[in-house]
Amino acid sequence: MKPKLEALRTPEERFRVLPMFPYAPHYLDDLPGFEGLRLHYVDEGPRGAADTFLCLHGEPTWAYLYRKMLPVFTAAGGRVVAPDLFGFGRSDKPVRDADYSFDFHRDTLLRLVEQLDLRNVTLVVQDWGGILGLTLPMDMPERFARLIVMNTGLPVGASLGPGFAAWKSFAAQYDDIPVSGLIALSSPGALNPFDAAAYAAPFPDARYQAGVRRFPQLVPVEPGMAGIAHCQRAREFLAKEWTGKSFMAIGLRDPVLGKPLMEELRATIRGCPPALEVPGAGHFVQEWGEPIARAALKALG
Repeated sequence: MKPKLEALRTPEERFRVLPMFPYAPHYLDDLPGFEGLRLHYVDEGPRGAADTFLCLHGEPTWAYLYRKMLPVFTAAGGRVVAPDLFGFGRSDKPVRDADYSFDFHRDTLLRLVEQLDLRNVTLVVQDWGGILGLTLPMDMPERFARLIVMNTGLPVGASLGPGFAAWKSFAAQYDDIPVSGLIALSSPGALNPFDAAAYAAPFPDARYQAGVRRFPQLVPVEPGMAGIAHCQRAREFLAKEWTGKSFMAIGLRDPVLGKPLMEELRATIRGCPPALEVPGAGHFVQEWGEPIARAALKALG
């Protein structure tokens, strides 16, 4: 039996004022392989819905990121499940940077899908949500039916360019990363003070930020890094075996995972139509999420 990881739990009062996010928290503390860690997820809409939208966040956000897309999906009759990865949001936060790995996060998501028995899933991803999430359908293809893909990638040991290199270097130099400022800078004009407070809420101090510090260092952008084999398999699966429908939206103001990388990814996904380009959107595309969600539903039928 693996030893229990030392973890912190953000006090609930940090999430007391969320006027744009009136959704009840749900928790699991018995995910196989993660016993003793509590995972948070949002679960809205009918449990017996024909369609389930699994919405995966990235760095350094949490389920709050989907507040503008979630109502569109539930209004269409869907169930929306939006988990917080360990180290983020309302989920527990292991304190050692070394406790976080590609497989640690990926296995979390695999076990969550199994535990909740999610089926006929529309996978909604961005940033690390895509780096991890796009590797899930190949191992449980019977559960996934559609993709909604926003600024993300499947790196296989090559550089993502100078923008990512600069961000990785920045994240390596600071214990206490200014999370809400980072999101605001990458989402010009999209956030209000309540949003900034919501993004800062999970991290009372630097001790809670091991996952935030670690994620940039885990992106498999150099040969031999963990995760490359998963991403390569996912690329091959999506190119040759994926039979579901796909929709892509690109925030054009993203200096890291913008149009060139997204078009390369689109060419990898079998049958993915031309992307919806969102000129005003930065990296956190979900901040422009309502019209994107509506366009996705229309395109996916």
